[in-house]
Amino acid sequence: MTERKVAVVTGASSGIGRASARALAARGYDVVCAARRLDRVQELAREIDGRAVQCDVTNVDDVKNLAAQAGSRVDVLVANAGGAFGAEPVATANLDDWRRMYDVNVIGTAATIQAFLPALEAAHGVIITIGSTAGIVSYEGGAGYCGSKHAVRALMGALRLELFDKPVRVCEIDPGMVKSDEFALVRFGGDADKAAAVYQGVEAPLTQDDIADAVAYIAELPEHVNIDQMVVRPRAQAAQHKVHRTS
Repeated sequence: MTERKVAVVTGASSGIGRASARALAARGYDVVCAARRLDRVQELAREIDGRAVQCDVTNVDDVKNLAAQAGSRVDVLVANAGGAFGAEPVATANLDDWRRMYDVNVIGTAATIQAFLPALEAAHGVIITIGSTAGIVSYEGGAGYCGSKHAVRALMGALRLELFDKPVRVCEIDPGMVKSDEFALVRFGGDADKAAAVYQGVEAPLTQDDIADAVAYIAELPEHVNIDQMVVRPRAQAAQHKVHRTS
């Protein structure tokens, strides 16, 4: 019996992370499901015949333990853990929210990649970060989140140059409007009305499964094929500021 390839997905307790774990498991991967909420990733791991590890990517010891649990060879790392907190303008922004976003979106991503590089190199693996179109174009009320996602994009660009002679692919997916189960709700502090307003009138925003399909597509490409950046938007979203909404 052939040993399954190993995929690690951070932030796997909900949204794009959970969907990505399911998509990779459906393609035969042994998926290590990592998140702060252990009960959720344990349930997911049972569902997909994977492994659950509690991990807060802002905690160095947690990240080291995750790498140790995954093993010496990792074929796919989906660095998905992250989030947006608040949508205030710069003048009134809560800077503690900004620190939280930089800590998880940027430092957490960098720490995770650092911990897994030896195992990825051993397997000729691929790093897939989940960025955002917010890392390409800024918008009002998004300075903190946009700044953190711009930083992730810079991180990946530098990493790709630094690993140019290593057998590791460095790939970035930048989703536009995705109606996932928690993203907007978390951003607006649990305010369901504000979260729903983000997608109001948009007939078909992206789903978390759409992005998971993109993750699986990149993961399955031959190792000489690198997707530097994949921007994925719903057809209704021509740009950050131009979205078709029905009345």
